[in-house]
Amino acid sequence: MEPLKYIGHDHVHPRVWEKAKGEPVFAADMAPDNCLVLKALRAGRHHAEIVSIDVSEAEKIEGVAGIFTSADIPGRNLMGIINKDHPVLAVGKIRSAADAVALVAAETEEIAQKAVDAIKIEWNDLPALMTIEEALAPDAAKIHEKGNVLFNRVIRRGDVDAAFANAAHVVEKEYDTPCIEHCYMEPDAGYGFIDDDGALAIVVCTQNPHYDRGDVAALMDLPEEKVRIIQAVTGGGFGSKLDISVQGLIAVALYHLKRPVAYRYTREEAFLATGKRHPIKIIMKTGVDKDGKLLAMHARFLANGGAYGSYGIAVVTRAAVHATGPYEIPNVDIEALEIYTNHTFRGAMRGFGTPQAAFASECQLDLHAEALGIDPMEIRLRNALKPGAVICTGQRLDESLGIIPCLEEVKPHYEKALAEWLKEPPAIPTRRRGVGLGAMWYGIGNTAAQNPSTAQIELGLDGSLTLFTGCADIGQGSTLIFGQLAAEVLGLEPGRIKIVSADTKYTTNAGATSASRQTYISGNAVVRAVSELADMLLTRAVDRLKVAKEDLELIDGTVRSKKDHSKCLTFEQLAKNLHHIGLPLKWQGYFDPDSTPLDENGQGRPYGAYAYACQMAQVEVDVLTGEVEVIRVVAAHDVGRAISPINLVGQICGGVAMGVGYAIVEEFDPGKTESLKDYHLVTATDMPEVLPIIVECPEPSGPFGAKGIGEPALVPTAPAVINAIYMALGARIYSLPANLERVMEASREAGWFERDDWFE
Repeated sequence: MEPLKYIGHDHVHPRVWEKAKGEPVFAADMAPDNCLVLKALRAGRHHAEIVSIDVSEAEKIEGVAGIFTSADIPGRNLMGIINKDHPVLAVGKIRSAADAVALVAAETEEIAQKAVDAIKIEWNDLPALMTIEEALAPDAAKIHEKGNVLFNRVIRRGDVDAAFANAAHVVEKEYDTPCIEHCYMEPDAGYGFIDDDGALAIVVCTQNPHYDRGDVAALMDLPEEKVRIIQAVTGGGFGSKLDISVQGLIAVALYHLKRPVAYRYTREEAFLATGKRHPIKIIMKTGVDKDGKLLAMHARFLANGGAYGSYGIAVVTRAAVHATGPYEIPNVDIEALEIYTNHTFRGAMRGFGTPQAAFASECQLDLHAEALGIDPMEIRLRNALKPGAVICTGQRLDESLGIIPCLEEVKPHYEKALAEWLKEPPAIPTRRRGVGLGAMWYGIGNTAAQNPSTAQIELGLDGSLTLFTGCADIGQGSTLIFGQLAAEVLGLEPGRIKIVSADTKYTTNAGATSASRQTYISGNAVVRAVSELADMLLTRAVDRLKVAKEDLELIDGTVRSKKDHSKCLTFEQLAKNLHHIGLPLKWQGYFDPDSTPLDENGQGRPYGAYAYACQMAQVEVDVLTGEVEVIRVVAAHDVGRAISPINLVGQICGGVAMGVGYAIVEEFDPGKTESLKDYHLVTATDMPEVLPIIVECPEPSGPFGAKGIGEPALVPTAPAVINAIYMALGARIYSLPANLERVMEASREAGWFERDDWFE
């Protein structure tokens, strides 16, 4: 790849220092002093009919400005990113303990809570279906009228039965992955006011400003221009802040009271009412030939989706598409079900079903390797996708295939760990060491669906530049990346480009900050917009300077002759010229990846680009206490092209941290996990040494070859850790997380408790 001036170099995110010093003001702290405080009455029961709601006593409390129920919603009282099935305020029945039944607006938080406690509701309880088995039972009550299966994704290709009949080795196992809480630093919060245009303006921590506007407008039966969403500095999201949380409730109160209102979730309310990672039961059967080449896969994913759809359809579809891992399997029969239960809904969380699928498929591969006497690295190299490979959906992959380069980058570290590190005795006699691998692939953007983004660049009459993007930067660094992309096209420092982002009054839709899509998709929209401007500047300079376009260059806010630098025009001069002759000073870029819907057999082109990775984990396991320490992770990631290497390193390290938590400690137990005191998280003291390795296999359709890193950074960590734990223990764990209890159970199974010579 040719060297570039701004891309591939480390630049500091515009907000990094203020964040490091704790200076940003988040949504919960932005509300004006005159804001009314909002509180919702949550159902507190899993499944019931609402017989009556009595707010009369609550309305008498001094300082209560209003109490609202579903009857006060003028429009469509249904939210949901893909499937609109989630009422903002419950109508007729409730389907989870988190359902909001009534909303109080009051002068203070204490008064609001007192009014919530005074509301009286009469219920008719219905059977609560908490497990997928209960929900799928033939006589199960219907959580929604359509039944308890929201969606069923099927992917079929080849002749699976014949392939299994010819396989030299077959493995069939069942895996379980847990419900996980996002645990972002900032609980959901926002406030609303009537802006100067008479619009309902809502300032909120969100990943999805334009989606929010559409749902709020429908909720209040307003045209979209009468709703304005402004993204506040957002303290993390990881997928949860894609869903509507406080936005709809703020809109209802603001619409009726015409006064500023604010809603801030407590941590307990965030734990109760926000989406979680899907727990999925996976039954997977794979067959290989005598050389370890994968021949066939049969897989069934049963996802507990909770009470509402959210992103569930996307999660199970992505899990099914990614079930094979970054390997070519010619014969597949995959089914993935999204199942309603009476839990709080499960939605998007970093990886969208791919972490669950990778856990199963990577364990399967190690089981085959052990049975056939093949090294785990070698079996991955034999099966890894190569140019010309056809994946389970029938899509042919020819370019930017980075899985083998990632494996090869990890290989020397893996071999050294096996040859040297494993031979060193741990300091504690009851500890055993293990080394494990995990690989992954990840389709960038939404699955088999239109996935566009837009951006605009405006040239001021003074030569200034303003980039407009609807993308919500929630810490992933899109503001930095877009500035670098624009700077590279225009030939000037990124800091000279002002960026306006995620305010629906001034920006157009860039889609959600999710699915690792923004660098690839919105980055392309930015490059196209800026390229339009660059071409216009060069074209006007040709006329003014009498120099051929190919002999001109953009540099430091000027267009000049490459040969004679005295022939030069500033952006300000060109802007005034363009304005004088009536040409536009604002240009738009648009990009939608090349994908197609999947047919009834799951065949199609689900993504325009894929990211790849391999990680190696080194662990020490105390076989008597069950303690697992992840010592080191080597993480090689194909990013297409590195726009900002330091930003990539940060994403990889953060993904590894979350992946370690998923592997060994994190588990959300509905009804028991109420706050952070009940939830185990990886802290700084638990972090392994991380060696990030950036692999660049340019994607032809990406901006300067770039793809994405946000979710891929997490996906392979848990499989690598679990495979390493198996090497240390000699017994495999099939349910995440590998916590103390599960490790001790595996240790007992492996016979470690029968030894009595530990300290001899």
